Amino acid sequence: MTSLAETLVAESPRLTPRRVPLASRLIGAIGPLLFLALFVQAFMRQSLAVWSIGIAYILYDTALLAFTAWNIRDLRQTPHPTPVTSPSFGVIVAAHNEASVIAAAIDRLAGQASPPDLILIADDGSSDATAEVLERRYGLAVPPLGTMTPPSAILPSLRWLRLRHTGKARALNAAMVQVDTEVVLTVDADTLLEPGAIAAMRAAFAAEPTLVAATGVLAPICGRDLQGRFFEWFQTYEYVRNFLSRHAWERLDSLLLISGAFAAFRREAVVAVGGFDPDCMVEDYELIHRLYRHAADHGRDWKIRVVGGALARTDAPASPMAFLRQRRRWFGGFLQTQRWNRDMVGARRFGWLGTAMLPVKALDTVQPIYGLAAFAILVGLVVSGRFTLALPILLVMLAKIAIDLTFHLWSLGMYKRWTGQREGLALFPALIAALLEPFSFQLLRHAGAVWGWHAFLTGRESWGRQQRTAIVAPAE
Repeated sequence: MTSLAETLVAESPRLTPRRVPLASRLIGAIGPLLFLALFVQAFMRQSLAVWSIGIAYILYDTALLAFTAWNIRDLRQTPHPTPVTSPSFGVIVAAHNEASVIAAAIDRLAGQASPPDLILIADDGSSDATAEVLERRYGLAVPPLGTMTPPSAILPSLRWLRLRHTGKARALNAAMVQVDTEVVLTVDADTLLEPGAIAAMRAAFAAEPTLVAATGVLAPICGRDLQGRFFEWFQTYEYVRNFLSRHAWERLDSLLLISGAFAAFRREAVVAVGGFDPDCMVEDYELIHRLYRHAADHGRDWKIRVVGGALARTDAPASPMAFLRQRRRWFGGFLQTQRWNRDMVGARRFGWLGTAMLPVKALDTVQPIYGLAAFAILVGLVVSGRFTLALPILLVMLAKIAIDLTFHLWSLGMYKRWTGQREGLALFPALIAALLEPFSFQLLRHAGAVWGWHAFLTGRESWGRQQRTAIVAPAE
């Protein structure tokens, strides 16, 4: 039998490079070359054109908002009838030193309206009290390294696979070959599913046999202190926009971003493409590219979706440095994946994914640099006393804020109708967040992305230890 590692070699463009067409190279060069041309205008012009780079940034972002708005205009939750037969459903929880949250995650999974047939803890070499929690609370004896326990006498669906510490991707791969269910849900230990989440995922996979990967909808939770509430406030609305954008791209069969913190996969499809790539910073995102590639190569009509009725809450960064580290890894992994799959950019055989989504992603690689440069030029104009130029720029920015505000308030209603989520989505806080974000949270997000460029170019990336701020262990 071919191993996942051997299959990965054949399926991954990282390990078996593909020829990159000239058109793909040209599309990839547009963003950087245009940046240089527009940046020069800041030193050569004495009119609004001095801020050409900012205008380009605003026009691009507005175009993406318009695309999303058009594709979510009739959005509503898609009810799936209760299937006569449902695919077997397993959950893998990859965990490394998650003793403080592992019991909460397991209990939430076991308490689902439609509980999974299997909950497998893929213990990636934990050295904290994870073993004590699993033994004391669920009666699981510590298994030898590389082996899996029998089912728990307390929770029969629960098993524990104990591994050496080699990283999340390898832990998921090791667990994937141990699971025999048709659908496998990957859940981070710091992600708590809402009661109907697995039922919604089961129904989606039962209703569409060609569905091979689906993401649930995540909402961030941070600490209870003032700083935590501040970060949760901004990230909540960021997540709303991001998941609406994912639905918009799904309409073109071009959804790429599946959140590994809460994602379901047809197991045979993951095995067919070699599992998760342990050398990628964002193994969940990279896997989706290989699923699309495999489908195009083998004539498969595979679908990838976002399931609006499958909701979960995930522990999110609650401090500036934690947030920057997260976005460094996310953006660095995005750049990594974009480079490996650059032969897909502009390629017609991948449909809208190749001709629309991936060219947009090529431009996204430099969008944060555009944003920071535009802000720096504006600050420079103000500091140098060139207020006659700063004023028209400010008017352009106010027009952009008005557009964003209109979209965000309208889309909030669409999101509520789609997901059924109401908590934490009041209109007045959304209004204030939309007004403040361009001058605060958005700059922090761009800074994290630029740090991701550094991680990508130097190859120096470590995820580090994220402090859990919002999820606590359940009482014994």
